[in-house]
Amino acid sequence: MEVDCRPTFHSFVPKKLLNSVERCVDEALEGIVSSNGGLVLLKGHRVVLRSDLQLLKGKVALLSGGGSGHEPAHAGYVGRGMLSGAVAGAVFASPPPGSILAAILTLWQSGASGVLLLVKNYTGDRLNFGLAAEQARAQGVTVDMVIVADDCAFAQPSKAGRRGLCGTVFIHKLAGALAEEGCPLDAIVAQLTKATKSIGTLGVSLSPCSVPGCLPSFQLPPGDMELGLGIHGEPGIKRSKMASADEVVKTMIDHMTDPASQSHLSLKSGDTVILCVNDLGALSSLEMAVVTRAAINCLLGRGFLVARVMSGLFMTSLEMAGVSLTLMRVDEEILRLFDAKTTAPAWPNLSSVTLSGRKLYIEPTERPAVSETKPNQGPLTLVVQTVLESVCKILLQRQEELNALDRAAGDGDCGSTHALAANAIQEWMKTSTVPGNPCILLTALARLVEEKMGGSSGALYSLFLTAAAPKLRESWSGADWANAMQAGTEAMKRYGGAAPGDRTMLDALCPAVEELMKLVTAAPGGHMAVLQAAVEKAEVGAESTRDLTAKAGRASYIASERLTKPDPGAVAVAAIFRAVFEALGGKSH
Repeated sequence: MEVDCRPTFHSFVPKKLLNSVERCVDEALEGIVSSNGGLVLLKGHRVVLRSDLQLLKGKVALLSGGGSGHEPAHAGYVGRGMLSGAVAGAVFASPPPGSILAAILTLWQSGASGVLLLVKNYTGDRLNFGLAAEQARAQGVTVDMVIVADDCAFAQPSKAGRRGLCGTVFIHKLAGALAEEGCPLDAIVAQLTKATKSIGTLGVSLSPCSVPGCLPSFQLPPGDMELGLGIHGEPGIKRSKMASADEVVKTMIDHMTDPASQSHLSLKSGDTVILCVNDLGALSSLEMAVVTRAAINCLLGRGFLVARVMSGLFMTSLEMAGVSLTLMRVDEEILRLFDAKTTAPAWPNLSSVTLSGRKLYIEPTERPAVSETKPNQGPLTLVVQTVLESVCKILLQRQEELNALDRAAGDGDCGSTHALAANAIQEWMKTSTVPGNPCILLTALARLVEEKMGGSSGALYSLFLTAAAPKLRESWSGADWANAMQAGTEAMKRYGGAAPGDRTMLDALCPAVEELMKLVTAAPGGHMAVLQAAVEKAEVGAESTRDLTAKAGRASYIASERLTKPDPGAVAVAAIFRAVFEALGGKSH
């Protein structure tokens, strides 16, 4: 395929992370081989071979290849149980006959009983592999060739026939399993020739690709997609507006199985299929998973039995953002060959479980609902209600102040998230019995802030309350409350990764809790004095964050010179301490 490498007005050559255009294929092959102990290179040629060629003795050797730019095809499929070797051409260019012949002779001399060439249906590949096959045959090599033509794009294919696409990878796998079992060359050719008639592929692209050093292969306006393109960047058969993954997949499968098309794949309800969802180069894993789901659902909806699914990078087109779907109609024998083991590095580790009919979900283990404990009012219920109402009121009053502080260091929602918690607690108090048992109370509040507050703040407060609650299970003296607050604080430090001095809520919480530990030894009459001192420590700690450098949380990504106000999380903690103190009868300042 000819590629336009001439610059044009307003055109640009896309960036690629390479050392040089001229050496990129050789360096890529060296990278593949150097990272896989089962592969070696044939010196002087762009040929990747199995490193255990001695194991081919008496068996059929398998050779494939084509232009580079389709990685992991074809070198990634070299290994025991798949290809014996792969020949690479320049990017999107058929490999030269001399390298193909060198690979054939090397495999033959390793003791193989014959060499089978697996070739995609492109004119250059057919010619060059065909020439090498004839040259090898003239030297006494037993050699044969199977051509793969699985493209379903064209309703009336030209004389050149259907293109060879990702379905070639299925043929690599079946051939490899048969060869590993010791099947003779003619039997393998017969089975593969039959199998090629049961494979269909269709691609869709959201962007073009570009050969290194060259312009994009075609232009695709924003919001458009191209259906039926080839793997060398050649345009497709139809251009349309972008649609949802479900709609695109339905269009593709409709086209692939349309009996009015001469290149359709004949399928009927009840047929068993293998599906390959092939990333053409630049789709994200997230998109690929969505497309895979859509393809499976579409096939199941038409009554097909989906036996296996491959999803990932199998035959790419450089950096093209797009996907191809390959379907193969299978029986038990083909499935057996498909499931056979291989050491090829690019072959996925698939399960051998039929996917149709599987349950996708299992029921989670239910956490006991807080309400199931049927909490009774206790001597602390009225006090707790007063404290919670005070805390909620102050958080709602200071919502905008906290948001303003957070806008300098984060996304400006600190006050809003605290208000979510306050509103949730107020609503809970209206509809539920407020437990008089502090352990049950803190557990209920932990669940509430986890579900309603959200974000890291919700997780931190829930951690604090969850870790504190067990300390109040049996009794709730001043010492018990102090130990509970310390346990909650330690949990926040352990899982949140922050420490005092990092400009977080801990700068208010830790000094306050340290002061509260005096409750362990304080007489009951001195508890309010300890709490007052804790409140003051929290407020001083919160104010001190004005001069601290953020080392944790979102603020740690902000330049320190821009952080001139107190940390909003620390200010919120100090406000909560103040609200508790005043609700218990302490005097405001």
